[in-house]
Amino acid sequence: PLDKTLSEFQGKVNISEGILTVVDRKFGKGSLSSGSIISLSPLTDKKKIELLVVSFPQGSDISLDGNIIGSTPLLYKDLTESDHVVKIKKTGYKEKSVRIRASLGYKLTIAGYLSIDTDALSGSIAPQASTSAVPSISIAPSPTLSDSKSIKVGGQVVILDTPTGFLRVRESPSLGSAEVARITPGGTYSLLDEKTGWYEIKLESGSTGWISSQYAQKQ
Repeated sequence: PLDKTLSEFQGKVNISEGILTVVDRKFGKGSLSSGSIISLSPLTDKKKIELLVVSFPQGSDISLDGNIIGSTPLLYKDLTESDHVVKIKKTGYKEKSVRIRASLGYKLTIAGYLSIDTDALSGSIAPQASTSAVPSISIAPSPTLSDSKSIKVGGQVVILDTPTGFLRVRESPSLGSAEVARITPGGTYSLLDEKTGWYEIKLESGSTGWISSQYAQKQ
């Protein structure tokens, strides 16, 4: 986004020849962004239909045409060839509704990104992710260098799951800063410094860099 107070969005999209893939994104500050990626992929059995729903955060309730069918990640195979409405819900987040059309011989995949419901969380603490969950949520927008407050810290941070499967390490605590490395979820790194929305870590190579605190958790 041109507005530097909004978080950038990146995601992996699988595209099949001759099949429409739909990406929508509503940009907001911090975790107020939402969206979805809807794609089709051919199945070996041309008489079957599958629906795969993943969400960020995980563990969201999924309803199909008004009926709860499970929670994410969910692979649903009892789908009819027709139009449907899929809703993704989780306490503390705004509901995401997606209209789809199921077709024989295809798996329809929905990746839903939920935004924090600030009204529901008013006066309460935002939900925290565990080390095995998708990123912890922060309502605060990503800061720039000029408005970041430095806090000297120690200890370690563990990298949480990200939509892209990796986390960018930047030269300085800013989305506009140069990328110096990429690290994968599950890794643990020494925490050297902290600014609002950012952690400075020490990489295995011995060099240092900054990562978004949205995708890391202190130990």
